[in-house]
Amino acid sequence: MIVTCRQMQQCEEAAFARGVSAAALMEQAGKGIANVVRQFAPRPGSLVLFLGKGNNAGDALVAARELLADGWKTHVRLSCEPEDMKELPRRHLASIRSHARVIEDATTFDFDAGPIVSLDGLLGIGAQGPMKPELQALAREMNALRAQKHALTIAMDIPSGLDGDHGDVCEDAVIADVTAVVAQIKAGLLEDGADHHVGRIALVPLADLAKCEGDSSAQALTPAILRSWLPRRANDMHKSEAGRVGIIAGSRGFLGAAELACRGALSAGAGLVTLLVKEDVYPLIASRVPAEVMVKPIDDYRDVLEMKFDALAVGPGLGLDHEKEVLEVLKQSNLPVIVDADALTMLAENPQILDKTVKLPRLLTPHPGELDRLLRNYPGWHGMSRRKVTEALTEPAPGRTLLLKGARTVIATRGQPTFFNTTGHPGMASGGMGDVLTGVCAAFAAQNMPLHRAAGLSAWLCGRAAEIALVRDCIAAESLCAGNVAARLGGALLDLKQACF
Repeated sequence: MIVTCRQMQQCEEAAFARGVSAAALMEQAGKGIANVVRQFAPRPGSLVLFLGKGNNAGDALVAARELLADGWKTHVRLSCEPEDMKELPRRHLASIRSHARVIEDATTFDFDAGPIVSLDGLLGIGAQGPMKPELQALAREMNALRAQKHALTIAMDIPSGLDGDHGDVCEDAVIADVTAVVAQIKAGLLEDGADHHVGRIALVPLADLAKCEGDSSAQALTPAILRSWLPRRANDMHKSEAGRVGIIAGSRGFLGAAELACRGALSAGAGLVTLLVKEDVYPLIASRVPAEVMVKPIDDYRDVLEMKFDALAVGPGLGLDHEKEVLEVLKQSNLPVIVDADALTMLAENPQILDKTVKLPRLLTPHPGELDRLLRNYPGWHGMSRRKVTEALTEPAPGRTLLLKGARTVIATRGQPTFFNTTGHPGMASGGMGDVLTGVCAAFAAQNMPLHRAAGLSAWLCGRAAEIALVRDCIAAESLCAGNVAARLGGALLDLKQACF
């Protein structure tokens, strides 16, 4: 459910009418935000609260109270005198005052060694128009602390200075790494361009605000939605029932893409994974893929049409030398097919194949450049929002799902709510991530999961695996590789099953 700010306010008003207090909601929200801090910054360090006058500041102060017990050293940047704050945040500030140091400028303050986390408690969803000068100054300071000292910035509900309905931003709007969204996802967080300020979306559910009017034609992917989609294995299950994946990928100079796709499929639970390659590629690739992968040399890719698979993945590192054979596979196979990389380029050059496969189960996974090539055949669609263009490309094709990669991956299928992924971080801006995703999608498709759900679950898991790699492997985002993501997919699956997020 995606809501406007007014719909969220109406939901809160209805809760108050039922006897729910603002103080109780603040307690729940603040404790949830503290858990978000623990998830993304598990090692205590310096916590810097940037506080406005309103209840958003109160949420930050409740979170700080909870985190004090974990060993966080708390620092406060005030936009006003404490007596000018609303009653609830003023009360919470007084309760931690002996444990929190008020500072004058976070960018020049000498913090102890260790992580720095900024909590954006300046503005909430009721704010409209430009920020007041005193709030703009603190937002600018928060952004400087992030840039200069690599502080992790966590916004609450929406980054201050971003319009909660339309995603427009004021000058010096807060750039958050994580936005801890309270109760319901606000529409503006998902608008094109907003992801630069929003970062990773982490939903803080509030039981008293669970029922809300909103846009049911779109969903932000959260663990509460995804967990029930995971196939539960029978005790007497065998490998053939876990899905047989065929992967057509790899060519000279691009062997790594095939390997990563295979690793993705294995880590997502495929029972049998077969990599199909040309004879000249076989001796180069056979020794580098995981031992569990069967590598089959093939004279003609069309031979795959006679083989026994539950899903196919086509395209990673494939090259364009065998276009005719690949296009025939895409046109004729009745299996779910994940179409990526060079296979997408072939479709862009041969749009008639798309027209002949509108009812066949196809998951297209373009990055923005590949989408531009596809859109050459639909010139009127240039300039559409990411959501609208994914929906437009799938509307005429009941079998087609489109996963548009990006900082906020969008997934559309006709007749289904459009999905927005919430996980991941900028460390994923490196080669090979899409190859892993293709393998993961194929594994879930081979387990009889509808392509729409397979795409959403795969995108979320890959993003979560990338997050786990930073925290548990203690590596910087700049050092993250696609292989790290493949290696941490098992941890992401376990997190989802056990609600560890």
